[in-house]
Amino acid sequence: MTYRLQGRIHASLHQAILRLNGSSGQGTVEYVALILLVAGVLAGVIVAGKSLKGGGIAQTVVAKLKESIDSVGSAKP
Repeated sequence: MTYRLQGRIHASLHQAILRLNGSSGQGTVEYVALILLVAGVLAGVIVAGKSLKGGGIAQTVVAKLKESIDSVGSAKP
């Protein structure tokens, strides 16, 4: 009876350790972190650019982003 209980406890702990060490979903977390990092950098550049006269950097960044978005899907030979 006690050996059976010890076996079940051991198997449960082993399965729990395997689940904790798994890397399932890790790629998603890394991509979300990367997107947040890029968004933060862009926001910082735009905020810093607005403090300049005329907001030259901010307008350039926004124009390039719009240009990139518009070019998606257009076929270039």
